[in-house]
Amino acid sequence: MIQKKLLVAAAAAAFTLGMGTASAAKMYGPGVSDTEIKIGGIHPYSGPASAYGTIGKAAAAYFKMVNDNGGVNGRKINYIDLDDGYSPPKTVEQARKLVEQEQVLLIFNSLGTPTNTAIHKYMNAKKTPQLFVATGAGKWNDPKHFPWTMGWQPSYPGEAEIYAAWLLKNKPNAKVGILYQNDDYGKDYLNGFLKGLGKHAKKMVVDKESYEVTDPTVDSQIIKLKNSGADTFFNITTPKFAAQAIRAAYDTGWKPLQFLNNVSTSVGSVLKPAGLDKSVGLITTAYLKDATDPQFANDADMKAWDAWMDKYNPGANKANGFYVYGYAAAYTMEQVLKRAGDNLTRKHIMYVASHLKHLKVPLLLPGIDVDTSPTDFAPIQCEQLRKFDGTTWVTFGEVVCPK
Repeated sequence: MIQKKLLVAAAAAAFTLGMGTASAAKMYGPGVSDTEIKIGGIHPYSGPASAYGTIGKAAAAYFKMVNDNGGVNGRKINYIDLDDGYSPPKTVEQARKLVEQEQVLLIFNSLGTPTNTAIHKYMNAKKTPQLFVATGAGKWNDPKHFPWTMGWQPSYPGEAEIYAAWLLKNKPNAKVGILYQNDDYGKDYLNGFLKGLGKHAKKMVVDKESYEVTDPTVDSQIIKLKNSGADTFFNITTPKFAAQAIRAAYDTGWKPLQFLNNVSTSVGSVLKPAGLDKSVGLITTAYLKDATDPQFANDADMKAWDAWMDKYNPGANKANGFYVYGYAAAYTMEQVLKRAGDNLTRKHIMYVASHLKHLKVPLLLPGIDVDTSPTDFAPIQCEQLRKFDGTTWVTFGEVVCPK
């Protein structure tokens, strides 16, 4: 009887040991080995949105730093970032190249609403993570229908609702003129703003003008908005057109209260080309610290970023906020890879990405963190208003978290 019990105990121990071995076994998806994790990226290094190419450069520099420090759990990140010129057909071509030819584990922080929309169904059909996309369209938070796609930054509709709420409280009789890019990105902002104004939208919005990314300028649209009698301007544009619109409004003598969407607030790549003096008074939102803001001069994370800029982006313009964005997004990606451990399958990567609880990411504003769940694929949902004073952005009010 004693011998039988010993045999049973030994068998149980062997089973338990076997389970432990199985759970510790390395599990790899495409692009992963004991020494490498291959991930892809798609950014517009050419075309009308080429200013955003800086984000891809920043991510590459961040991963270079990670590799110099030994990589992620001993594996070096092989980051293959391709140019799509902000052209959806080209995005499809590059995504296929990354997934089918390069066999990447995932595509990280691909940029643009129309471009990511073009590969949305493809990435989910391939069951390949389209992770932390660089666009705030509301559609990325749809884990039920698109479980392989996740955004990173706050949503455009939520941001627009913050402007609408401020306007209703502080300037309820405003006459609003809106300039927006005629695609999903522009319409997401537009619809969020109109939703935020609610029943007041019909009375307050006096004109809406759209532009195409292939347009050479938006000068004619600015003239129409000025002539509409609008005393408030919501500028829903990508960097090139944002600079044009700010400059054109000033040069025509139109001095409305201006709201500028967060995606075009870089001091270096938007406001300087537009003219710092012509940008005074602009209102936008923030969720990232600004390198030009003196309140962060002694901030530990900003000092680390500054040192990283000196070493990995020598000579680069530190006033360009896209270097801050790329650094913070790449840090988030690094944390997911670290937490995945030796289980680097595509499915497990999405599991880890959807279970980030109050992750503190360097360069996010105080009170803002990364938080996800299997039913909520919106990592960053809070923002704070800020105003440009001619030199830097100055935050004001409380951190706001739209529902």
